[in-house]
Amino acid sequence: MKKLLTYVVVLALLGIVLLVPGIRNTLKDLFFPVATIESAVHIDADDYDIDLQGINTPSTNMKNFRNKPVFLNFWGTWCAPCRKEWPSIQRLYDRRKDQVDFVLIAMKDEEAAVRKFLKENNYTVPVYIAQSPISEKILPKAFPTTFLLDQNGRILIKEDASRDWDSESTHQFIDNIIK
Repeated sequence: MKKLLTYVVVLALLGIVLLVPGIRNTLKDLFFPVATIESAVHIDADDYDIDLQGINTPSTNMKNFRNKPVFLNFWGTWCAPCRKEWPSIQRLYDRRKDQVDFVLIAMKDEEAAVRKFLKENNYTVPVYIAQSPISEKILPKAFPTTFLLDQNGRILIKEDASRDWDSESTHQFIDNIIK
């Protein structure tokens, strides 16, 4: 009887960990910190060649962000998970804008909708709309998709879901790559 009760308790705990996103994400951040740098995929110079129309920042080319750590996020105003993670991205930007370049690319969106969203929420993170093709290496298949690139163009983090970007594990990871 004790054995059966133990199995039930273990299965219940496992179910909670797997089914409750907050607990799952906290444990993932704690025990599996982001990515291993040694096995990171590299972004080539050609992959950076994306003309970017600035929405709340001057227009530029993604090439201007080479040789620097970059927080690259693909999102849309129409995407509920994208909108959910925005407050944490803004907080991360406020704390890290001097150490990491932020490039948020609005996808499948109208400029007016993006401007309205940013204004209504007082967001100041640099937002762009791509004006040229995006490399298959970083072209998102889901939204939001976020990459953290180091100064050598290595993809250190790739997240295909909404997440709290102002977490302690993200800050520790950034501290390690800017040294």
